[in-house]
Parts: sequence; C-alpha cells; structure tokens
Amino acid sequence: MGATSSDNPALGPIEGLFEDLRMRVVSSATAPFRHAPYPLARSLDHRGDPGLFGPESVSWRVIGDAASFIGGVRALLIQAAHPEVVAGVGDHSRYREDPLGRLSRTSAYVTATTYGAMPEVEQAVAQVRRIHRVVSGTSSRGIAYDADDPGFSAWVHNALTDSFLVANQKFGTDRLSPSEADRFVLEQTRVGALLGAEPMPTTAAELTRWIEQHPGLAPSTEMDDAVDFLTEPPLDPGLKLGYKLLMEAAVATLPRRLRDVLGVTKTPGAVTAGKGVVSVLTWALGASPSWQLALVRTGSPLPEGRFKQPLPVQP
Repeated sequence: MGATSSDNPALGPIEGLFEDLRMRVVSSATAPFRHAPYPLARSLDHRGDPGLFGPESVSWRVIGDAASFIGGVRALLIQAAHPEVVAGVGDHSRYREDPLGRLSRTSAYVTATTYGAMPEVEQAVAQVRRIHRVVSGTSSRGIAYDADDPGFSAWVHNALTDSFLVANQKFGTDRLSPSEADRFVLEQTRVGALLGAEPMPTTAAELTRWIEQHPGLAPSTEMDDAVDFLTEPPLDPGLKLGYKLLMEAAVATLPRRLRDVLGVTKTPGAVTAGKGVVSVLTWALGASPSWQLALVRTGSPLPEGRFKQPLPVQP
C-alpha cells in the first residue's frame, strides 16, 4: 500500500489532502507501465557508465519530461499510418489481448536505451532484434514486410523521435532551442543505428519533412484496428478521461496529411487540455525517476525540484 498523508505528521490538513491527491495521480499514471520488469534494476552496478547519451544530453531532458506521455501516444498513431509496419504489429503482437504488457515492454525499451548503462542498452536492443527476426509477412495491400528491413525500422524509430520532440515543444516543461532540437534528433540516431534503421534525418526540420512526405503511407484495415484500439483502449474508468485528453492532444499535433490517412480529426481545445494534463502530471510525478537514477549512476548533480518520486532502485 502507498504512503498517505497520515504517514507524515509534518503535513497540515490542507497539505495532506494535496499530498493524498498527488499520490493517487502517481499511482494511476504509473500503473499501466508496471506489467513488465523494470529494465534498470541493476543499473547501479555500472557506476560511471553514461550509456548512449549521458547527463549533458538533450535526450535525458526530453524523454524525462511528462510531455513524453503524449509523445508515446502520438508515435503509435504515426506508426499505424504505414500499412506494412502496422501489419507487422497486428500479425505478430498480442496488443489486443495484452495491451498493458505491450505498453510496458515498449516503455521499458525506451527507458533502457535512453537511461541505461551500455550493458542495459545492448540487452534491450538485442531483445528487440530477436523479436524482429520472426516478424515478417504480407500487408493487406499485398506488400511483403520484414521488421528487420531498415526502412520499416526507420519509420518506427523516426516516428518515436519526432513525437517525443513535438510533444516536448508543444507541452514540455523546458522547450528546446532550435539547436537543441537538432541535437536531440542527432542523438536519437544512435538508438536507430543499433536497430539498423535507415534513413535517419539528423535535424528537426529534415525529420518533420521525412515524416510528412513519406511515400509509403496509406489507410489499411490493420490501421483502422490500431486507431480504434488507441481511441478506446481497455483502461480502468479512472484513467480513461486523462488518457482521452492525452490522445486528443496527440492528434492535434499531427500534420494534416497524417490525420487524413489515419481518419482522425482535431478536437477544439485539445492542445490547451493537453497542456493542463501535462501540468498535473508534472506536479504529481515530477521528472522521470529513471532519469534521476541515471544521474545517480553517473555521479551527476540532480536538478533542484525536478524529481518527486523515489528512486526505482535503492543505492
């Protein structure tokens, strides 16, 4: 059972109510990601190891922000617009039967490659590549797919990079300068390279154009299934309103062409509502505790006031 205000006698009644509310938000927001083992459980065994990026990177800041919740939903939508990519997901994953398991495993992969020491990065990538070896088939439009194909890997990787960046710039705590946005895109190519993704744009503007103008996008039956699932996932009632606002915020940031392919429409006020949800998540969760763990592992100073959750692994 989680701690409540009654566990902290220093809190007054009003503060205690707010703390109880905060802990409920934390529990609700993190519960869907608890369906896979935490990937950095042994991270402190690798003291000093900066991983792929390190404490001075832009990637640690961007992916550690609460806006990444919107970025993750947006990436799944964009990935679904590619008929061969979404066919691979539909044919070879159990996202309908085990949606939270797949969500947790995807989140664990992003966490490991972003904040892990190099042995943890390599383990996460090796696991994905093992899965990809058996993911092949034919999409509903009759085109063969193979998850190890560099172009298909690039669509998945670049959609994730673009979505984290767009979500940060629209909803994040610290908006990036143009040069920092380019640094983020360039940093993320290190992850894509480990998966054999090609091509990978190296600036924010190039990435935006590549996503918007990709020639392989089209509606498909598998896309319709994925969008329906993302629109109405099997979440607890207490989570559905918050998720709906995140989903609508993600849709509102999609380029017009992507919205047309996906068959989704912008909801008036979705960006404002998304900013409100991210503000609440930031108040309750703070920045990612995995970012804090990576800073501790590398012996780096902790930014004051950014972290509100306990370390996921005790020193």
